[in-house]
Amino acid sequence: MSALLDLLEVTDAGSGAWRGRASGPAGKRAYGGQLMAQSLAAASRTVDPVKALTSVHLQFLRGGDAGEPVDYRVEAVFDGRTAASRRVEGRQGDRLLTTASVSFAATLPGPEHGHRALPGDPAEMAPTGPPGPAPSLPLDELDIRYADTADDDGFVRRLWWRATVEVPADPLVHLLVAAYVTDIYLIDPALQVHGHSMRSRSHRSGTTDSSIWFHRPVRADRWNLLECRSPAGARGRGVVTADLLGADGDQVATLVQEGLIAEREPVD
Repeated sequence: MSALLDLLEVTDAGSGAWRGRASGPAGKRAYGGQLMAQSLAAASRTVDPVKALTSVHLQFLRGGDAGEPVDYRVEAVFDGRTAASRRVEGRQGDRLLTTASVSFAATLPGPEHGHRALPGDPAEMAPTGPPGPAPSLPLDELDIRYADTADDDGFVRRLWWRATVEVPADPLVHLLVAAYVTDIYLIDPALQVHGHSMRSRSHRSGTTDSSIWFHRPVRADRWNLLECRSPAGARGRGVVTADLLGADGDQVATLVQEGLIAEREPVD
């Protein structure tokens, strides 16, 4: 089994509890995308597969240790004929790391929109990897290429990605890979607007809230484009909005993330 897919697995611990594997390295901060994906995996295990994931809102309350597994407690909030809702808490020992609200719904007929021409071809870009260090990610199983632009319309990051390992046909696995990958430095554009970056460590930074709305199935083994902008920043926090587009130009998900972008206290 690939390292990437292994990190997205959760094991049944009984009584509504699930355990997610550690990524390592020990002592490093747990990667937020892994906490997001494992929360979704745990919630999904308790819902009829006819009802697909439609949205998640997750709060990061404390940093976790990348070298330790995470235990997830799933509470069934609602089970209806076509929709369901779950609440998920992620813990390491007695430390509450995350809390998430996850929604599911059966597919229903209705009008559709959300398609546009893709800006460029990732095959013509050099592989860049992520915008900064990512010691917890199996980067040998991901192809990541990004480009930043800034003009009169503001700063835009376009991050192309795809899994380079074989991904099972199960649509949920593809969605979990997308939730995992798209957290990579997602709050960074809120600093880039001001000429800073998470990599430079000029500011205290980290995700506090993350929301995803899933519109269509994701194909993680094909090219996907995450197009990111930051519409606002104030009070030491910034917001980033992002569109996730599939290889055919269909918008498969919408993301909104809030994070800390506070000035560091001066050292005496």
